[in-house]
Amino acid sequence: MSLPKVVTHQDRLLSVNIHDVPEFPGSEAGSTITPLFLDRENGIWVLYGKFEPGTQLPPHFHTGTVHFFTTKGQWNYVEYPEDPQTAGSYLYEPGGSVHTFSVPADAKEAAEGFMVVYGANVIFKDGEFDSVRDAGAIEAGILAAAQRAGMPVPKYIRPAGGARFSNE
Repeated sequence: MSLPKVVTHQDRLLSVNIHDVPEFPGSEAGSTITPLFLDRENGIWVLYGKFEPGTQLPPHFHTGTVHFFTTKGQWNYVEYPEDPQTAGSYLYEPGGSVHTFSVPADAKEAAEGFMVVYGANVIFKDGEFDSVRDAGAIEAGILAAAQRAGMPVPKYIRPAGGARFSNE
């Protein structure tokens, strides 16, 4: 069998370095995110997150799966205190899971890591629905933050799909 014909041509690799992209405020105080890949149409988002000691995100429900690789520090889900995630930990979360992300207040450093999320996080506060966080909401927040700061649009990978007829 011969090498297949190139179907998707690339002039360059699609690559982003977390050191070349600014951090943006996360959804809660004490958190920042660096966008790496935001796909509104397929509901996939890849971020590098930093979470300072004492940071706790509100409880949330995942509509799809999540992969989280911890690069620094320690964190855990409030619901699973016996399973702390430390540097080098890889966590798989099935769709339909519910939990509360937390960094211990006495942690010596921020918890950091890469997350690959399929679908949305449905956020709850005080036991009631609050909001939905998906690739589109994250992108809108990042673009608004960049505009407020007078920054150019940050570099991240964004598939250029869209709805159109196949013969256009």
